[in-house]
Amino acid sequence: MAEGIEGEIRALIAREGYLALNLAALGDLDDLYRAGLTSHDAVSLMLALEDRFGIEFPDRLLTRRTFQSIHALASAVRELLPRGAIR
Repeated sequence: MAEGIEGEIRALIAREGYLALNLAALGDLDDLYRAGLTSHDAVSLMLALEDRFGIEFPDRLLTRRTFQSIHALASAVRELLPRGAIR
């Protein structure tokens, strides 16, 4: 995985055009919603992450907080990856 999970998440966001800004200027802890992520975008991003990592977000992680930042998303993905998977 290029640049770890955070890098993969950044690549998905850039490829799908969820944010209309330069992701290089966005820190891992910066608020994605303040940067322009909509609730519809968050659902699309969730589906893309599930497909990319072979995971499924449980209901308990379907919160605004999970999708608040790249860091929060990476933490959720790491939690959901099978034991021994690249983290």
